[in-house]
This record gives sequence, C-alpha cells and structure tokens, in this order.
Amino acid sequence: MDEVELAMLEQRIMQLKIEHRDLDDVIKRLGDQLVYDQLQLQRLKRRKLLLKDQISWLERQVDPDIPA
Repeated sequence: MDEVELAMLEQRIMQLKIEHRDLDDVIKRLGDQLVYDQLQLQRLKRRKLLLKDQISWLERQVDPDIPA
C-alpha cells in the first residue's frame, strides 16, 4: 500500500468516525425525548453499528496485526 492509498484510508476513517460520533449525538437526543419514532431510532443504531464495523475493517487495512 503506497502513501497516497494510506492517506486516503486514514481520511475515510476520520470521516466515518465523525459520522459515528454525530449519529451517537442524534441517538442520545432522540432517546431523551418523551415521544420518539422507535423505528427511526433502530435505523440510526443499525447505521451506527455499520459505521463501527467499517471503521474497524479500514483500521485493520491500515495496520494489520499479522507480523512480517
């Protein structure tokens, strides 16, 4: 993997982490409301988990655990 690809992966990881954090804030605010859309909350949580999986996968691409 060259430096350009590595930089692109790291940038994508940062974008996903920002989206993950933002979703966390939205989920918290939605959960704090007395009345909220349960289906919407489930979709947001599912999206947040998907982002977490994508972040983990990309981080393994950047820094694999396999010793050389």
